[in-house]
Amino acid sequence: MASPVSTLEQQRSSPAVPVKGSKRRRRPKLTGWAYAAPTALFVLIFFVVPVILVARMSVSDWGLFTGDRGWNAPENYQDVMDDRLLWPAVWFTIKYTVVTTVILLGLALALALLVQESSRWTGILRSSFLVPSALGLASASLLFYALYSPQSTPLGFLGIDSFLGTPNSALWSTVALIVWRFAGFYMLLLLVGLQSISDDVYEAARLDGASRMQTFRHITVPLLKPSLALCAILCVTGSLLAFDQFYILTKGGPDNSTITIVQLVYNMAFYGQNNLGRAAALSILILAVLLVVNVLQFRGLRGRED
Repeated sequence: MASPVSTLEQQRSSPAVPVKGSKRRRRPKLTGWAYAAPTALFVLIFFVVPVILVARMSVSDWGLFTGDRGWNAPENYQDVMDDRLLWPAVWFTIKYTVVTTVILLGLALALALLVQESSRWTGILRSSFLVPSALGLASASLLFYALYSPQSTPLGFLGIDSFLGTPNSALWSTVALIVWRFAGFYMLLLLVGLQSISDDVYEAARLDGASRMQTFRHITVPLLKPSLALCAILCVTGSLLAFDQFYILTKGGPDNSTITIVQLVYNMAFYGQNNLGRAAALSILILAVLLVVNVLQFRGLRGRED
């Protein structure tokens, strides 16, 4: 009978046998990469490559009809900062973003609370609130443009010449369009968040004698913060990139008072200046601002959750 010491020495001197489990562990990784590859390819082709091209154009003398005529950095960025319409467009975009976000999220939360309980009538209300979300933004803008025209029946009946004749009326008319179009969509997101809150929490609050306002303030709002943050990020980003509604309704008027920052990019590239390099420089600046805003929003959300 072999001694334990000799048996141990034989085991140490024997060649290592490859572990079959390592191959099994590699398969899930390869499967994960296979699933992620189409999305990664899509992002690479339709986001990374265009961003690199825009960055290249932003430091070049690149006209719409003349093409690339060489480097001119940082002339495009200096011209963008010196443009007389830049800061009015920035201020108007910020004002529009704040107004739209506050009104839209407040109304969406009210609608979500209204249709929170499931019943036959709330189902009809949910569907009616969601119907405008099925309409494209350009189509909705054309619909409101016809409604706001002086020849429309409602305006003629009310004796109103136009909702788009002054800067303030043009702003609020566009806000009304956006609220009508997106209120149901944000209501749906908040409704999902409301329904994820357990009924036991509300039952415990009622047993403790909490009022409806106290329950809403100390239970509903804190537990709904992730959904509210998601809606806020989507609304702020969409408002900062507003283009379709103002291009269709106002064309930046009256007197360039409703030009957004994205519409200014369009004007630099295709209308008047025909300068793709300058438009690309402004696009890079907008992208940098959006990244900073989104990072701050995510950090704020993470800090509140912690």
